[in-house]
Amino acid sequence: MKRRDFLRWIAVSGGLTFLPARAWAGAAYERLLILVELKGGNDGLNTLVPFADPAYHRLRPRLAVKREEAIQLDEHNGLHPALRPLLPLWQAGELAAIRGLGYPSPNLSHFRSIEIWDTASKSAEYLQAGWLARAFAAHPPPATFAAEGVLVGSGELGPLAGGARAIALNNPAEFLRQARLARPEMRADNAALAHIRKVESDIAQAGTRLANAQASLRTEFPRGEFGNAVRTACQVIAGGAETAVLRLSLGGFDTHQNQPGAHANLLGQLAEGLAALKTALQELNRWERTLILTYAEFGRRPQENQSNGTDHGTASVHFALGGRVRGGLYGAAPALDRLDGNGNLPFAVDFRSLYATALARWWGIDPAPVLNGRFETLPILRT
Repeated sequence: MKRRDFLRWIAVSGGLTFLPARAWAGAAYERLLILVELKGGNDGLNTLVPFADPAYHRLRPRLAVKREEAIQLDEHNGLHPALRPLLPLWQAGELAAIRGLGYPSPNLSHFRSIEIWDTASKSAEYLQAGWLARAFAAHPPPATFAAEGVLVGSGELGPLAGGARAIALNNPAEFLRQARLARPEMRADNAALAHIRKVESDIAQAGTRLANAQASLRTEFPRGEFGNAVRTACQVIAGGAETAVLRLSLGGFDTHQNQPGAHANLLGQLAEGLAALKTALQELNRWERTLILTYAEFGRRPQENQSNGTDHGTASVHFALGGRVRGGLYGAAPALDRLDGNGNLPFAVDFRSLYATALARWWGIDPAPVLNGRFETLPILRT
C-alpha cells in the first residue's frame, strides 16, 4: 500500500480521528472491555439450548440439539456441544449467559439492526455516533493510550464510529509497516491539508505506541481467522499499548441453509478462541481487569426453514466472561409459546441494559447521557 493510499484509507474510514482531551481521570479505563461481534446474527436457541421445552423440538424437528448432546447446565438448559471449551469458565463462575437480549420494534435488516446495536438507538431513531464514541467523547481515556479502541477482524468502526480514536488492526506488524508511511513533513496553511497531516502524525504516534505489540506469549492460540484475531488482540495487550476497548469479529452466522455443520464450526471457533483469550489474559495478569461481551445484530427465527437453516430473528442470548463476572443465567427463558406475528421471540432484556452495565458497573460512567435514557443494569459483575 502506498503512503497516499494509506492516508486516504485512514482518513475516509475515520480509523484514527483524534479528539481533544476533556477532564476525565481515566483511571477506570485500566479495566479493559473486549467486544466480540458475531456477524450475521447468531442462533441463540442452538447456542444456549432449551432442551426441556417441547416447543423447541416441535419448532425444530431437524435442527434441535438433543438433550443428550447438549452440555447440560441445569435441568432445562445446555450449551451447544461445540461450546465445550467454555465449560471450565461456567464451572468457575466466570461465564454469564444473558437470555432474550433485544429491543422494541425489532428490525430484521442486517445493516439497520447492527446500526441500532452499534449506536444504542431506538428502532426508528438514527444516530451518527456509536455508543462507545459518545462515551469517550464525554469521558476520554488517557491521551497516552495508543488508541481508545482497537478493531481486529473487521475494519468497520461500529460502536466506535463518529469520533473515537480507533485503529483497525488485523496484524500488528503490517500496521507498523503502514504507519511508517505516515510522516508529517511540513506545516500547512491549508486547513484540509493540515488535518490530513495531523491524522498522519497521529498514525505515526499510534504506530510507535504499538511497536512492542509483537511480544511473545506462552499461550497456544487456535488456528483459523478468529484464533489469529485473538492472538493479535493479546499481542496488543502484551506489548503495553494501552487501549480502552478491543473489538473482535467472527463472521458467518447468517445461517439460512445447512446450519448444523456451519454453526457448530463457528461456535467451536468462538469457544476455542475465548478459552485461549482467558489463558492469555491470565498469563498477562489482566483477567480480573477484563470484561468480555458478545453481541450480534439479531438472533434467528425459532422455527427452522425448508433449507435446514434459520431465518432472521429477534431476541437472542449473549455471553459475558471475565474474572469479575458473576456466572449464571440471566434474563428469561425464551417464550416459545408467545411468538410475535412473524414467528419471532419477544425480547426480555433491552440490549442497552448490557451497555449500561459496562458503562456504570465496569467503568463507573453515568450511562444515561451516553444512552439517551435510563436502562436497568444487570447484576453480572462482582464489585
